[in-house]
Amino acid sequence: MRFSPMRPAVRTSSGPDPRMAEAADAFSRSQSPHPKDPFMFDIEIERPEHGPAIEALLDLSFGPGRYAKTAQRLREGNTAIPELCYVAHMGEGENRHLIGSLRFWPVNIGGVPGLMLGPLAVVPMLRGQGCGINLMRRGLADAKAMGYRLVILVGDEPYYVKVGFGPVPPGRLTMPGPVDPSRLLYRELDIGAFGHAHGAITKPAPKSPEAEPQVAVS
Repeated sequence: MRFSPMRPAVRTSSGPDPRMAEAADAFSRSQSPHPKDPFMFDIEIERPEHGPAIEALLDLSFGPGRYAKTAQRLREGNTAIPELCYVAHMGEGENRHLIGSLRFWPVNIGGVPGLMLGPLAVVPMLRGQGCGINLMRRGLADAKAMGYRLVILVGDEPYYVKVGFGPVPPGRLTMPGPVDPSRLLYRELDIGAFGHAHGAITKPAPKSPEAEPQVAVS
């Protein structure tokens, strides 16, 4: 799927990671002959070979402190849903670069099985051009189609309200560590789903191992 958001304002700064700087530079070069051309990017399901570029993007976007965030506690020992993990690419052929990433994780939201959105990351100099919004729109639509009813995240409301998120009422839900209450947000994929959510947000209960077959001994 290809997207063509509004024309970006290109800067000439570079990030600390060479791979991310290369992606941004490629974008800048692609715009120079026709500065009024739209910024184009594709969204696809994440594959194993995307791993190193995703990790580099997350390091660039959030730094090593990302591992200390409370939301990370809900990811440790958990597994992101493969059908709801996405990457965004820009360019063609040798000039094709990963510029965005989004993952969804299964969680229990105050008694309601649901999802946690994040991390969402976009190459810094390409932010504000619609990549992150379209990654979320794609993921939320797919999650709804898969039957998920409720999504939570920790982030800035003025940004995430653009895709329908709103603040969790004070005291309604608790995270497994400190979180600014104004940044704990939710979105219903099924009207009324949030009405059943009260209490702790936790990782899903581990699946019970299948019973081993009994072998008769004669």
